[in-house]
Amino acid sequence: MESNRYKWVRRVLGVVALLLVAATVVLGLWVTPPDVVQGQLVRLIYVHPPVAWVAYLAYGVTSIGSILYLWKRTRNIKWDLLAASSAEVGVIFTALTLITGSIWGKPAWGVWWTWDARLTTTALLFVLYLGYLALRRVPTDSHRRAVRSGIAGLVAFVDVPIVHQSVVWWRTLHQSATVLNATLSPKIHGEMAMTLLLGFISFTFVYAWMLMHRYQIATMEQRALDVELEQLIEERQYEPEAGSALAQ
Repeated sequence: MESNRYKWVRRVLGVVALLLVAATVVLGLWVTPPDVVQGQLVRLIYVHPPVAWVAYLAYGVTSIGSILYLWKRTRNIKWDLLAASSAEVGVIFTALTLITGSIWGKPAWGVWWTWDARLTTTALLFVLYLGYLALRRVPTDSHRRAVRSGIAGLVAFVDVPIVHQSVVWWRTLHQSATVLNATLSPKIHGEMAMTLLLGFISFTFVYAWMLMHRYQIATMEQRALDVELEQLIEERQYEPEAGSALAQ
């Protein structure tokens, strides 16, 4: 059962996340000024980079959970459930990254989609983790599922640094990193920088809240599977006894 402390932490996270997102919306839409070059379009910057960051974070947590399960000394099904839960949230934020990027791209580039290096590698990342989630649906026991998924999650994570560095390694339409660039010199300042930072923080809280919800559901699903497995084992143990009794 879910502990009262877990419920309390999750509720607090939800309230804080809601307040932070609301503050980001107010600052992003009505307080910060339009950009000299991009005009009102710049307001998407308070959403697009933060949701991309959360996707990176989610897949990082998936990788850590996968490693902790694959390593025998720390092997526990909870790490596999954490990895899977984080991957599901990551897929949602990757989809949001692609959607907000397309909304940005239409007025900036004149098209909703182009096979730009950043866009292509991000789409590949989305497909890779959809494949990870699909692999988890293949019928097998919990241990084999966790091992297969753990390996797949680590392989898929290789694309994360490729996505981030794509604007550096190749000539792309996508602008270079605004904050997390090679020199760590932000290209945004003042109240716009503060709003962007608030966006990163608020969506991180949203991720934590969603992760706690999904992990709780995954734990309940695993318990149900364990109970079902125990019942099947008991039934199989009972069948020979019943058969021998009938033979007599």
